[in-house]
Amino acid sequence: MPRHYLDHASTTPLRPEAADAVRSWLELAAGDPARVHHEGRAVREAVETAREQVASLLRVRPRQVVFTSGATEAVQTAVWGATWARPGGAVCCAGVEHSAVRDASARLAPVVELPVDALGRIDPDGVDAALGGGRAVALVHCQWANHEVGTLQPVADVAERCRRGGVLLHADAAAACGHVDLALEDGPDLVSVSAHKLGGPPGVGALVLRRGLRLEPLLVGGQQERARRAGMENVPGIVGFGAAAAALATGALHAEAAAARLHTERLAEAVLEVPGTLQIGDPSGRVPHIVCFGVGGVEAEPVLLGLDRAGIAAHSGSACASESLEPSPVLAAMGADPSHSLRLSVGWSTTGRDVQAFAAAFGRVVGELRALRG
Repeated sequence: MPRHYLDHASTTPLRPEAADAVRSWLELAAGDPARVHHEGRAVREAVETAREQVASLLRVRPRQVVFTSGATEAVQTAVWGATWARPGGAVCCAGVEHSAVRDASARLAPVVELPVDALGRIDPDGVDAALGGGRAVALVHCQWANHEVGTLQPVADVAERCRRGGVLLHADAAAACGHVDLALEDGPDLVSVSAHKLGGPPGVGALVLRRGLRLEPLLVGGQQERARRAGMENVPGIVGFGAAAAALATGALHAEAAAARLHTERLAEAVLEVPGTLQIGDPSGRVPHIVCFGVGGVEAEPVLLGLDRAGIAAHSGSACASESLEPSPVLAAMGADPSHSLRLSVGWSTTGRDVQAFAAAFGRVVGELRALRG
């Protein structure tokens, strides 16, 4: 039975350009990019070429890009540096942020909860209220797009309010980078991105810093990444990340976004044709590749298993859908029911056949499960 992968928001397949870049690198002689010999200089050149490729996709200067082991480390670095600079300062964070953001913040500082609406969108007035609440604030988080429901956040508005308040803003852009244009010039001070969400290798990402911003590094013990992240760089991963970014920067991003929007709109039509379903999140103001639904009358786990037997990989915010023992706090913060949720996400390798396979299977799977419940 052919498989149809509709869980690209978790991780997307490696792009051919990235696979070729990693393969080519693995065939070369080893070298430490911190060394001045020929081998070291060759590796340094590969790392800096990749940095330029990622910077070009994000439209920033290469010096602003700090390579990390992924978005999770980038988030930890942002929180660590901001709270180090303002000891005792609170971190403002909405319940719809990724667990990496929420957990890193709660471990290092008091957390001020930011309100969200039923679409999962942060209220900029709530940011003003938090900043004017009479307590010191070290950092505000505003994700670029929600990883569960796809809702785009008012990043530019929040950034302006943080600038007026003299507070650093971090944006988790892992769900958005490679899928929408990121206007970083006058935006957040810190942006975390991940390679494997856009077709690069797993285990590599980046923290993008506003020009001129210096933060205490999370990892110390070496001068790598201009003394901003110690430890030898993951060179094959970085090279693959750069190749994936370069493939998108050639104009593929807009073409892929248009195709993803069409795919997810057709997926939404197939879901909403089934009685007792509804869309969760903003149906239009969202990243093009993610849609989320509530499915009444049956819990998420049997729906996922039924789809899997039909050859379709999908995801849910319910506790059964991952290693987590808790349901999605994102959906709970929005007032949605995680135990009846279904997230579908597409990517660069999605085809119309994947969408057709889901449309053919979904109504049947849900109908059979509802019939079993009597």
